[in-house]
Amino acid sequence: MKVILLKDVKGQGKKDDIINVSDGYATNYLFKNGLAVPETKKSKEVLDRSLLARHLEEESLVSDLEKIRDQLKNKQVVFQVKTGKDDKVFGVISTKQISEELKKMGFSIDKKCIKSDHVIDSLGTHEVQIELHKRVKFPLKVVLKK
Repeated sequence: MKVILLKDVKGQGKKDDIINVSDGYATNYLFKNGLAVPETKKSKEVLDRSLLARHLEEESLVSDLEKIRDQLKNKQVVFQVKTGKDDKVFGVISTKQISEELKKMGFSIDKKCIKSDHVIDSLGTHEVQIELHKRVKFPLKVVLKK
């Protein structure tokens, strides 16, 4: 029996997959627990509409995020930091601080979207990676000044 999965089922497949299972497994487990529906012409149409709607929604989201990327492309985040002997910076600049500075500039970017390969703890220009979506990634310059 062919079924359309409504949720991820371990060992069987992911949500929206069409799989072939035994009649007993489908009736006694998948349908009973709301994990799947039988594949019919109507359920296939509903699945196709749902997938199309999700695809269009994601394209819209990516388009909006690309606009943010284009606005931030040539900008840099500047921090005035205190230094000690030999221009050693006190503390480090965290992703949270970068996120807060971007909020002041008018961009609401979560700190989890900001990735840094190294600790930002010295004067000069550093580069962090901003990942707004798996398809929208770009570098951002972080400058530390005295």
